[in-house]
Amino acid sequence: MHIARIVKGMPTSDGAGVRLTRMIGTPQLDLIDPFLMLDRFDADDPDAYIAGFPDHPHRGFETVTLMLDGRLRHRDSTGAEGVIEPGGVQWMTAGRGIIHSEMPEQEEGRMRGFQLWVNLPAKQKMAPPGYQDITPPMIPVVEEEGRRVFVIAGRYGETEGPAATRTPIRILRAELAAGASMTFDPQPGHNAFVCVYEGDASGPDSLGREVTIPAPSLALLHGAGGLTLTAGAKGAAIYYGEGQPIAEPVARYGPFVMNTEQELIQAVRDFQSGNFGR
Repeated sequence: MHIARIVKGMPTSDGAGVRLTRMIGTPQLDLIDPFLMLDRFDADDPDAYIAGFPDHPHRGFETVTLMLDGRLRHRDSTGAEGVIEPGGVQWMTAGRGIIHSEMPEQEEGRMRGFQLWVNLPAKQKMAPPGYQDITPPMIPVVEEEGRRVFVIAGRYGETEGPAATRTPIRILRAELAAGASMTFDPQPGHNAFVCVYEGDASGPDSLGREVTIPAPSLALLHGAGGLTLTAGAKGAAIYYGEGQPIAEPVARYGPFVMNTEQELIQAVRDFQSGNFGR
């Protein structure tokens, strides 16, 4: 396995004007099947995040929100509610339809984290909506020489993450000390990426040359076998995603992700008619 491509992401905004960087889901990197989008947010100016993400709908996929700093309150149309604390994860299955909001629980300080969109196969797109509130104590941490690995979904060695997933995926967060290494070993046939959000890490490209992934940027991984990354002089913090490709047509319209244009039209009609999520 090797580093096939490094992207810096595209500055954008979402919700009520929250400023963020889109790492997946741009003209430069449309998707990494089954991952539809990855947004990275990092701001210490309240004006950049205070308006949050008021009520909005979703259908046909899952959202995974990871907080590193700051606190977000989640509310949705199923009656679920919770606060995502630093180190916590909110895993929402939109399925056939959900309306939710994510609003800051703070008026000052740093707000930092990620939101990942995970596609659902056609047979599960109209599944009942659901919500998992994964608090920091629920996430196992594997302490190894020079590294700490937070296992959110899937397995890392003998350790399994707490997230119940509908598609075969793995999500890890890792903190590497200066000069420490970590090997990422996707299942055969899976797609994978690493997002370095602090420090930097280096590994081989397709010709075996050592290339550096500087923070903040995302590297798309290709090939078979494992990939070993080595942290630079300031260490590295890494967000890792791996998943089995769904390999189905993807039709998108804002917060709706289906397989056909007709299904998108139906999603809009259901939302406008008040029949959403039923």
